[in-house]
Amino acid sequence: MDKKEVAKILNEIGILLELKGENPFKIRAYQNAARALETSNIVLSKDLKIEDLRGIKGIGSHIADRIKAFVDSKSFKLYEDLRKSTPPGLIEMLKIPTLGPKKIRYLFDSLAITNIGQLEYACIENRLLELPNFGMKSQENILRGIEAVKKYKGKFLFAEVITEAEAVHDKIKIFKYVVRSNLAGSIRRKKGVVKDIDIVAGTSSPDKVMDYFTSLPEAEEVIAKGETKSSIKLKSGINVDIRTVSDSQYPYALHHFTGSKEHNTAMRAMSKKDNIKMNEYGLFRNGNLIKCSSEKDIFNFFSMDWIPPELRENYGEIEAAKNKALPKLIEEKDIKGLFHIHTTWSDGNMSTAQVCEEIKKMGFEYAGISEHSKTASYAGGLKDKDIAAYFKEIDNLNKKYKNFKMFKGIESDILLDGSLDYSDEILSKFDFVIAAIHSSFNLSEEQMTDRIVKAIENKFTTMIAHPTGRLLLARDPYKVDIIKIINAAAENNIAIELNASPFRLDLDWRMCKYAKEKGVKIFINPDAHSIENLYEYKFGVSTARKGWLEKEDVPNTLSAEEISSYLKNKKY
Repeated sequence: MDKKEVAKILNEIGILLELKGENPFKIRAYQNAARALETSNIVLSKDLKIEDLRGIKGIGSHIADRIKAFVDSKSFKLYEDLRKSTPPGLIEMLKIPTLGPKKIRYLFDSLAITNIGQLEYACIENRLLELPNFGMKSQENILRGIEAVKKYKGKFLFAEVITEAEAVHDKIKIFKYVVRSNLAGSIRRKKGVVKDIDIVAGTSSPDKVMDYFTSLPEAEEVIAKGETKSSIKLKSGINVDIRTVSDSQYPYALHHFTGSKEHNTAMRAMSKKDNIKMNEYGLFRNGNLIKCSSEKDIFNFFSMDWIPPELRENYGEIEAAKNKALPKLIEEKDIKGLFHIHTTWSDGNMSTAQVCEEIKKMGFEYAGISEHSKTASYAGGLKDKDIAAYFKEIDNLNKKYKNFKMFKGIESDILLDGSLDYSDEILSKFDFVIAAIHSSFNLSEEQMTDRIVKAIENKFTTMIAHPTGRLLLARDPYKVDIIKIINAAAENNIAIELNASPFRLDLDWRMCKYAKEKGVKIFINPDAHSIENLYEYKFGVSTARKGWLEKEDVPNTLSAEEISSYLKNKKY
């Protein structure tokens, strides 16, 4: 049993109770329990003793009993009852960025609003203007939020569905009537946002495969069942499509259904020049099949190197494959350490010692702690007076661990005028400085660009964090000339972060390719606030691969000794 999953349920109970207008103390109890469980070292298993749960500060005996019952039976009656008794439209309204459970409950009580459609109509009719704590600005923000929900509906973060995708495929690939299979589509190409999950399977018994697929326990609903294609809907809401072909057709089908459409169109256009017809069933010359036993054979036929799925976006990969000029893409094993990590010194929920232990356990050589700076008071940013103690704690860890290095960093806010929010004297004491935008997102493109360029020109800046400020499926990038930002970074020998949080993946992969061409180094950083977040660097590696990055383009593939020299050279 994953404690993160249980903590998520406890959090959702708190939200559902708030939607119901329940006692604030009861709501807070579940919220506190969720945080306490997630930050604890407890392992949830059948052997779990109730005393262990009750011993965690923040978890009361009543909630401990409910958690134990859930671990034992996988049934959480309170949660299930709350879900059933809460109008689903109210839960969907939580996706609107400016609305929390309390406001949604108030709108339900005051205007009987039960879904997004009713809320949108009420805003158009200006019915919110007379309500306490609402007004024209609130109403406009809600309407913008509704537009964002509509825009992103039916889309999912790669990180949220990859585990489900692999779980379903793991069952397909071992099914006795499946000769070979693979995930395909945007999942295989490691897109940050996906619409569905695609599987291609080679078989001589498609009917048996379809029967098996549509009866999987993961299927909440069977959308369609056919001879060569079937679709199911998972409990998360995402659809899984499976396509069956004969084993001889499998290589062509896998290439075709991996995509992208743009890549496939370009490949077909190229094949036509050689009088070859190319589709999901094969390569044909004058109606005769050109036999290929794998994807590599398909590319070899055209005298091309095999193109990694991440690159198949018609972004120059076909020409590069022809010219034997594809990059040797970075791999997870190339990463030697992680930067951009928040601990309890600001808004992280792990201590510096816990970070040290976990990253050592992950096999890395170093970690770069980078707390929020003093302007980010909402995140417990480091005040000037706290910096000496922060440094001392890291120094003590470096003395304790001889074969592991902790670097002292800061995520310093870029102020409106482009300056960083510490004096030069303080900035000079950090091993590295990550400059970041956390406020005033609504500037003009020129103002925002000039603001970031000025931070790039600051002699203490090591790298620029999440340079476009986007939150996938939640917030569009702020207006910024990212080409100008990359050019400025190249001119000033400043690195840019590829923020590996699955909500960000910022710098975008397309711009990674451009940055590489300009000689700008890209750090792959998890922006971690918890132990679990540390492992999200892997999503950054996937995005880096899409962006054509190689080991040499990423500074945190350097050894501890090499990265120490790199950071020192940046300061002088």
